[in-house]
Amino acid sequence: MRVIIIGCGRVGARVASALDERGENVTVIDHNARAFSRLPQGFKGETVRGNGTDEDVMRSAGAEQADIVMALTEGDNRNALAAQLAKHRFGVPRVIAKINDPLRGEAYRALGLETICRTIILGDALVVAALEGAEATDGDVEPPTAQPIRGAPPPGSLADDQARAEIEAAEARTPEATVMQPGDGREGAL
Repeated sequence: MRVIIIGCGRVGARVASALDERGENVTVIDHNARAFSRLPQGFKGETVRGNGTDEDVMRSAGAEQADIVMALTEGDNRNALAAQLAKHRFGVPRVIAKINDPLRGEAYRALGLETICRTIILGDALVVAALEGAEATDGDVEPPTAQPIRGAPPPGSLADDQARAEIEAAEARTPEATVMQPGDGREGAL
């Protein structure tokens, strides 16, 4: 499968690396040459420095022969433009655009693009984690790997408020001790 990935940020580099490891033919486009340093040293795919919304850059990356294009930059507008260019100008059969705005994602799907919206994915995972625990999210929310550090809770936290309330309640239950000083006028005092 011939794959073009536009954007070599954390997501783009991870996807490019995983597909490359599976033996796919991967080309990564990014306007910043330093972004390619995120790719592993053994990356066998190609890198193209340029703007994924530029027709000549897409052509030089092999868009006319691509089976799938993924637009994974940080900008919704860039991703939508690059995805539409791939779909409608180059006729790429599958195009996926990373879109952060759920409403835009809906609009782009109506234009024949596949979209992934991390706002929806994160929101859904966090709701499940809040209601059922991290384990119920199938790895989307990672449970802690260590016990919390023991000691005083951070000031102003719920744990701090609870600890203070417990200390005050314990002090209210403990009777005050009477201290006798020598020569204070009581019997038996020295």
